[in-house]
Amino acid sequence: MDIYKFAIRPLLFNVVKTDSEWLHQQTIRSFSWLSQTPASWANQRLKKSLCLYDSRLQQNLFGLNFPNPVGLAAGFDKNGVAAGIWSNLGFGFAELGTVTFHAQPGNPRPRLFRLPLDKAALNRMGFNNRGAAAMAARLAQEKHELTQSIPIGINLGKSKVTPLEAAAQDYLDSFRILKDLGDYFVVNVSSPNTPGLRSLQDASMLSAILELLQQENTTQKPIFVKIAPDLEWPAIADIITLAKTYQLAGIIATNTTIRRDGLKTQVIDQTGKSPQDEAGGISGEPLRDRSTEVIRFIWQQTQGQIPIIGVGGIFSGEDAWEKITAGASLIQVYTGWIYEGPLMVRRILSGLLTKLEESGLNSINEAVGLEFKNQKY
Repeated sequence: MDIYKFAIRPLLFNVVKTDSEWLHQQTIRSFSWLSQTPASWANQRLKKSLCLYDSRLQQNLFGLNFPNPVGLAAGFDKNGVAAGIWSNLGFGFAELGTVTFHAQPGNPRPRLFRLPLDKAALNRMGFNNRGAAAMAARLAQEKHELTQSIPIGINLGKSKVTPLEAAAQDYLDSFRILKDLGDYFVVNVSSPNTPGLRSLQDASMLSAILELLQQENTTQKPIFVKIAPDLEWPAIADIITLAKTYQLAGIIATNTTIRRDGLKTQVIDQTGKSPQDEAGGISGEPLRDRSTEVIRFIWQQTQGQIPIIGVGGIFSGEDAWEKITAGASLIQVYTGWIYEGPLMVRRILSGLLTKLEESGLNSINEAVGLEFKNQKY
């Protein structure tokens, strides 16, 4: 029996009604402690219970080896304090951040809300983090103490105090500090929680950022751009063009949505307001179909030539398979993991292996974009 789903989660969500951000902080604190004691009995137990190893799930992409395609999305480990633990929890890779050049407190609380009826979360955190220098110090120490068994990405955002016209330099300053400590990097221009940030998805603004980063990127670290699900198709097509021009490793689709249609939640308990009246981005199940549509569009526009990391509403092996066959080489989870608990990753991987067997495929790589291959697209 899954103790988390049937006992712990109902207790925390429904009986105690624990504040979402407080619970997140306690979880990260525990993981941070565990990551600093890698040989502990607890870590060995985690590995045994939560990890699933199978060569059919492995991929080598943009020079990195991914033991499986399920990663932790940015936003969970904002400061990189638990970088050493994610492989023990079954993940094939993990993305730290979002980190900004300047340390910043983020938006006023409360700023993180669960929407259980929708299997969703609403957040307006505002890139709260200790800054790029603090993350660099932490990762340098960690790198000295242990070698990562999975790729670690770093998600870069714009500092709130930095004017939009100086955004490119702000991203560059963070990248300079961290470039030797991440296996890949993500330009986050799609969070709805920093004023004006999404305007940086405009081709002229984004090209200025990518130009500076690639000039600095002498060691050719893979760089991705993370896009919003709310963009129109022509805007996504522009970003695809930029991805080719600046030889990006790929595109992450997608960030949270500002749309509110179809939500079952009428009132958020902590504020007494409806989700429509609360600022922030929605993640989880309401995002699932749109993020998959965006993945399909990118795959079709690029003939599958640009790797895609799919994120949004993944709770099961079925959800993961849908995104992979739509064109995602890798997927990321966050909200689903909160709802489904630590056994979710293993369940997804087991589900993917079943799908491979049913489809007569020998590796997960063969499943990427399968729905188009089946159409002989």
